[in-house]
Amino acid sequence: MTRARLGEFSLVASLLFAGRASAQTTAADAPRPWAVSAAAYTFFVPEHGDYVQPVAAIDHDSLHFEARYNYEALHTGSIWLGYNLSGGQKLTWTLTPMFAGVFGETRGLAPGYEGAIGYWKLDLQSEGEYVFDSSDESGAYFYNWSELALSPLEWLRFGVVVQRSRVYRTDRDIQRGLLVGIANELAGITTYVFNPDIGGAVWVVALELDIEP
Repeated sequence: MTRARLGEFSLVASLLFAGRASAQTTAADAPRPWAVSAAAYTFFVPEHGDYVQPVAAIDHDSLHFEARYNYEALHTGSIWLGYNLSGGQKLTWTLTPMFAGVFGETRGLAPGYEGAIGYWKLDLQSEGEYVFDSSDESGAYFYNWSELALSPLEWLRFGVVVQRSRVYRTDRDIQRGLLVGIANELAGITTYVFNPDIGGAVWVVALELDIEP
């Protein structure tokens, strides 16, 4: 996908998702006995090949279940079980310690976490995991994806992002970039660009759905 086509895609998505309802904040504050979410991250990687990274999660009270594919490596899946913790009023926080089994091209076990801190219109989100590769002791690796963003409007979010991954390789061990996203109470889209200051920038388009049964 060229940058021009990616820009057109983002513009169309903006028209579809603009006008986020204020009810989203109210829904987020209320306890949800069941919550289902799904996302698809499409990576456009020069000289590597494009791929999709799907993620699905189910939360029941404090329990968290999650499935990922193409996250630790291509053609690799992981199944997660975690426990949700949260607190705060003006300064809010969430933390989900998790543990997973990894299978496919990479096999092993992985402790990990997902967490977020929010204050005013700022939010910091991070997820990480340390994979112990059962087929290769030297294959142990720490994966991370973290975002710091500002939401000047309820439906608009932009900021910076960093990641550390082995799914594909670049000249940087820790990749950094920019993000811009829009959302309503049911769905959202975020566009990322990693390493925009060097040749061969990596683009990512994430589509997310949030469902309350």
